[in-house]
Amino acid sequence: MSSATQTPGTPTPGAQPPAAGPRKLIAVIVLVPVIVALALWAFAWPASRTAPRDLPLGVAGSGTAVSQVERQLTQRDGAFEIHRYADEAAARDAIEDRTVYGAIVVTEQGPKLLTATAASPLVAQLLQQAAAAGAPEGTQIPTDDVVAAPADDPRGGVLNASTLPLAIAGVAAGALVTVLGLRGVRAVVGLVGAAALVGIVAAALAHSWLGALSGDWWTEVSVLALSTLAVSSVVAGLAALIGPAGIGIGALLVILIGNPFSGVTSAPELLPQPAGVIGQLLPPGAGGSLLRSVSFFDGAGAARPAITLGVWVLVGLTLVLIGGARRRPAAVGSDAPPANAPQPAPVG
Repeated sequence: MSSATQTPGTPTPGAQPPAAGPRKLIAVIVLVPVIVALALWAFAWPASRTAPRDLPLGVAGSGTAVSQVERQLTQRDGAFEIHRYADEAAARDAIEDRTVYGAIVVTEQGPKLLTATAASPLVAQLLQQAAAAGAPEGTQIPTDDVVAAPADDPRGGVLNASTLPLAIAGVAAGALVTVLGLRGVRAVVGLVGAAALVGIVAAALAHSWLGALSGDWWTEVSVLALSTLAVSSVVAGLAALIGPAGIGIGALLVILIGNPFSGVTSAPELLPQPAGVIGQLLPPGAGGSLLRSVSFFDGAGAARPAITLGVWVLVGLTLVLIGGARRRPAAVGSDAPPANAPQPAPVG
């Protein structure tokens, strides 16, 4: 009685799987410290170098006193980008339009500081320190918060803490679409639907429950959904194009680079360059800026971050559709078996 013929490449029953090669072992040992070093650099470097760099600041009034204040500010090694205004009303309009973060108004009674804690509580605090440093010792400079942060979130803690969860939600949605095998139009529908629900849930928590947002509810939902979709579409698009490694690349780009470079907890102008610029070109930074605009400034300054997020969504969904088309199964009726299909055992 002849023994059964074993198909080439089939493991022998009871045999142990081959041991992992030394290259895989070295990759594990080396890769983890590299990722940790990258994470520490991305998060710790901007935090340790926080300082104003060309921070837009207004100076309003007339006379030699205004010129003196302007000279004092320009002596601080490029910390401020000075905008000159004729009077206090013009400076207030500039703050509400998100042209400047604040303004020093020179009056007959002395200097007056205008801030906007809704734009950045940290910047408002820095402007108070800068104004006090330039005033005579013992002088109390009156401060007017032109666009104040919500009373339930005066330090912007909720808005600051929302950046990472939204990024994680986007990565998770893109990964799920990939793992579940959704392709093409189905993948697009899944990504858009998930982002819409994330926007509703996030607005219900941040606006309705915690009171950290104060704009139009549905506009905030749209921004939160758009921010999530910008992440999820790129993650799913990269995965559809190059395989599961695309999930890791997307997560690395958004969470390890985009989140710490976003400037949401401070301001892009407080981050070392080019981190501040890069952060505004990635979904977390653009999403945070857009959310501030629609929630506190009636949409002022919303165009640039909205376009940035729209470009990410367009690129991501295009990659999803291209990847789905490339992996479309063979047409019905084709007689050619797949290249990796098992061959039937010879008869006899």
